[in-house]
Amino acid sequence: MGSKNKLKRFRENETFQNVFQPTREEVVGDLMPLKGKWNSDFFKNDNPLILELGCGKGEYSVGLAEKYPDKNFIGIDIKGARFWRGAKTAVEDGLHNVAFVRTQIELIDHIFAENEVDEIWITFPDPQIKYKRTKHRMTNSEFLKLYKKILKKDGVVNLKTDSEFMHGYTLGLLHGEGHEVLYANHNVYKNEGSPEVVTSIQTFYEKQYLEINKAITYIRFKIKD
Repeated sequence: MGSKNKLKRFRENETFQNVFQPTREEVVGDLMPLKGKWNSDFFKNDNPLILELGCGKGEYSVGLAEKYPDKNFIGIDIKGARFWRGAKTAVEDGLHNVAFVRTQIELIDHIFAENEVDEIWITFPDPQIKYKRTKHRMTNSEFLKLYKKILKKDGVVNLKTDSEFMHGYTLGLLHGEGHEVLYANHNVYKNEGSPEVVTSIQTFYEKQYLEINKAITYIRFKIKD
């Protein structure tokens, strides 16, 4: 993507009421006025609040919002030029139950209050295969502690990935730390009984993976206290 295109998207993001782009200083300083008030002050309802972490183009967040109008969705990504597509689609389609926040995943406890979030989706994250990149894996122990902070008591996490490594690493860690695996499937499009929410929404890259018969895996789990 050219720099002119990026700048155009950044400018357009600023005009969208469903996009929030706080500075790092504002986030770390807990100056987010919507923290703890996303439902009451932004969505203006009491519906379940669901996050997509590392949302990329926002396809999954928008797809979920279309499918579940009685739930609220927020896509989180540090790359605003990327989620511009999802934000624009939501505006054009009149979807009022989806928003986007430009920030780093490790700062989400400054964006959301304790027990504010009902569910988390992690879709096709970078598996960070090299050992020295373990701290960047979005299902490592530190990230799970972070998610637990903002999730409600019965909150769940969903991981959908094309990486066998990420699937295996996460399952091993969940079992090893005693978390509750609610469902696990190493090939959601081949095995019967896959949840519809997993197979009915496909991202651009996911469709490419399926064309070359790459298995898509899925885990749904609860983080222990």
